[in-house]
Amino acid sequence: MPHRLRYPLHDTLPMPGQTLQVAAGVHWLKMPLPFALNHINLWLLEEQAGWCAVDAGYDSADTRALWEQHFGGSMGGRPLTRVVATHYHPDHIGLADWLATRFDAAFHASLGEIALAKAVWHDLPGHDVAALNRHFALHGLPEAKQAQYAERGNTYHWGVKSLPVTFNRILAGDVLRLGGSDWLAIPGYGHSPEHMALYCADKGVLIAGDMLLPKISTNVGVWGGEPDGDPLRQFLASLDRFLHLPEDTLVLPSHGRPFVGIQPRVAALKAHHDERLAAMLAAMDGPMTAYELLPALFGRMFDLYQTMFALAECIAHLNYLWHGGKLVRRRDADGCHRFSIAP
Repeated sequence: MPHRLRYPLHDTLPMPGQTLQVAAGVHWLKMPLPFALNHINLWLLEEQAGWCAVDAGYDSADTRALWEQHFGGSMGGRPLTRVVATHYHPDHIGLADWLATRFDAAFHASLGEIALAKAVWHDLPGHDVAALNRHFALHGLPEAKQAQYAERGNTYHWGVKSLPVTFNRILAGDVLRLGGSDWLAIPGYGHSPEHMALYCADKGVLIAGDMLLPKISTNVGVWGGEPDGDPLRQFLASLDRFLHLPEDTLVLPSHGRPFVGIQPRVAALKAHHDERLAAMLAAMDGPMTAYELLPALFGRMFDLYQTMFALAECIAHLNYLWHGGKLVRRRDADGCHRFSIAP
């Protein structure tokens, strides 16, 4: 097993509006994001009659303009025949409806992802901003920040202007015939409800989505729709599904550079979360809220947008320790959940 990751493409990156072939029939596109994490990797698979897009990008004027360049340039005027979303987050599904509608292309996703996408997009109870604020208030989010979230509204719409009305369901273990090759759907839980990575044995390639990133650990959070959930345990267990893949598999992540080294990356991700869990326990100084423990998990505080994800991740680590019997949780007179070391 290699001890570190290898980056076979070195510093080679696709230029805006251009693609870079990373394996036979597999092309890499980079699209911009309006966040600190400023890009997403998308993948085009050559089909007999056109192209299959794996993930679609965030719905912004910049991303649409780059897609327009691809339509007549790197795609050679050939249409998209299918659009596949690994999961429901805006940078992945944002332009799926626009692309599928433009080309009358089939759209593929798991039921868990499209269901949650529609719940969030339509502000269904438990998935709206009011539910987010109630959830975060239980964990100590100050009222001033709650007011800012309420004023800001549903940010999912910023990057997802519309969603496909119909879809083709991907089940765990399905084999999708894409670009003349078989791609195995490998489920991942914790980052999103039913994330699907795609593995092609013939090409030695894994389209990993957000499950395996080379430099950072993907966000694993607890949200208002499932406040007592244990997504970190689900995420760590999901990583084991990739360990049987060959060591020389080329991993195509959604953020960062393609790499080789699944096994050491899984080990590093598990070690990272073990270290963060230990830091949470070490920081416990009597009963504390998740908001009070943010510096222990991340070493700093964040802006409003980042606080949402950081607090959700902090709750995920606390719930992991709580469900594992390391912490106890009680709801105090002020209505906040506080965690403390189990006796």
